[in-house]
Amino acid sequence: MDIRKLCTLVDEIRIEAGQTIAPPIRRVIVAAVIANPTAGRYVADLSGLSDASVELSAMLSTAAVARLEGRPVHSYGKGGIAGMAGELEHVAAMLHPKFGAPLREACGGGTSIIPSAKKRGGPGTPLDVPVHYKDAAFVRSHFDAVELRIVDAPADDELVIAVAVTDGGRPLPRIGGLTIDEAVGEDGLR
Repeated sequence: MDIRKLCTLVDEIRIEAGQTIAPPIRRVIVAAVIANPTAGRYVADLSGLSDASVELSAMLSTAAVARLEGRPVHSYGKGGIAGMAGELEHVAAMLHPKFGAPLREACGGGTSIIPSAKKRGGPGTPLDVPVHYKDAAFVRSHFDAVELRIVDAPADDELVIAVAVTDGGRPLPRIGGLTIDEAVGEDGLR
């Protein structure tokens, strides 16, 4: 993969609705802007993108988890943007067949499906990367998203591929539902 740039965003929530959040909730997103070797033409076999995603996922995931500074990962997610000469399927080839295993490994496991988002657009296109609790998708306090926007990417022949991790759920959750303490995590749902 030809990586043009890496972007990291660390969002640390310290106060919400006038309430101090202690400890602060840290949400991290790390993204790579990469050349899309399949841009501008139909390619039937996208396994080259899927194969390349393993190393990319390991790099992005390790960098994102490191920005939590030793705090355990609560939530994870992934997402991508194809430039205008690309296809949503190019992002899907990067995110789905092989990308998840390195992300789970960097996060210390995870039985829940890794939520994802895909879109196509030009430079500055925003991407909301969905996240939820890594061991039980139905933990409502962790239904969230981390926003990414790179002003000069993706170019028409590029992909933006991102991972997001958090060390907590939304600040001040109070809509009920399954809690982390109640989650079993065996089926990835509850």
